[in-house]
Amino acid sequence: MDWYPLRLTTPVMPHVFGGHAIAERLGRTGLPPGRVAETWEVSDVDGQAAEVNEGPLAGRSLRSLVAEHPEEMMGRGWRGARFPVLTKFIDATRALPVHLHADDETARRLEDQPNGKTEAWHILDARPGATALAGVKPGVDADALREALSRGDFDTVMRRLPVRAGQTIYVPGGTLHRFGPGTLVYEIEQTSNIQQHAMRWRMEDGAELDPDEWRRNIDMLIEEWRPEPRPDFQPGLALRAGDDVQRVICCASPYFALERWRVAAGTTARHALPTATILSNVGGPVRFHAQGWSDILEPARTLLLPAALGEVEFTGPADVMLGYLPDLRSDVLDPLAAAGYGPDVIAALGDTVPR
Repeated sequence: MDWYPLRLTTPVMPHVFGGHAIAERLGRTGLPPGRVAETWEVSDVDGQAAEVNEGPLAGRSLRSLVAEHPEEMMGRGWRGARFPVLTKFIDATRALPVHLHADDETARRLEDQPNGKTEAWHILDARPGATALAGVKPGVDADALREALSRGDFDTVMRRLPVRAGQTIYVPGGTLHRFGPGTLVYEIEQTSNIQQHAMRWRMEDGAELDPDEWRRNIDMLIEEWRPEPRPDFQPGLALRAGDDVQRVICCASPYFALERWRVAAGTTARHALPTATILSNVGGPVRFHAQGWSDILEPARTLLLPAALGEVEFTGPADVMLGYLPDLRSDVLDPLAAAGYGPDVIAALGDTVPR
């Protein structure tokens, strides 16, 4: 097969916390009228699985390509039932619900799902004074959490952190969290749509929940909650990638890694593709090249680059996110150690223990 950069369908979620920031601040065109909370840039979630929408593979599902061509898509001898990484643009014009996603063990035990959902948020824009809730305060037990959630008194039990553009926070499965209002995020996570939230309304349409359903939701949330993670925002770690190229590793774990590359005008950056890589544009239009293909990637649009392409080039000015399933040792740990970063500094990126 002649592989090429894949443009995929991107489901749009009009949840009540959304606004117009993805269009107005990032320059995304073609969005439906009304509020837009999320665009799912690369998704293999049941019911929201992407399809290729251009070129010889148009109409093929992402899942079918992964199943039939695992090494060409994912590289490194990978095998799996679905594409393992989910990425989104999220507009938290209003605050998201206080919620969590189960970790792997809990998802299998309580949700009958093959995996949980660990995620990371990279902050693209935030209004002055924006904050996020991430993890609970030390000493909070299940009874105290239940009481606070029932009152809607989240600050009594949760950690409130300042939010600044350019920072990233790694949020392990089971961590209670919320961001917004006034926050624009690029999110990378495990492929899953499981969640439990503590609000009295539905995030899809704002409709009030039946009181019994709301109490059941809180019961399930507490059952899936992990008290230990207390993640913090961090600026990422820079690696040299050539003159006039800034490469920052934003987060890393066995589930995903995320990088941000900024390239000066007239400079061409090159990135090897040992595995499928999600290239999302968070700046102006970008010229890219891959195995004979050349095109423009528009603002707030995404390409999925199969491993079979071998390498991608993009020419500045460029500001792009690169998300992928890493080999932690070769893709993250060894390059950062060679650049002089110590183990404790590297560990702040997320879960950097190879498995």
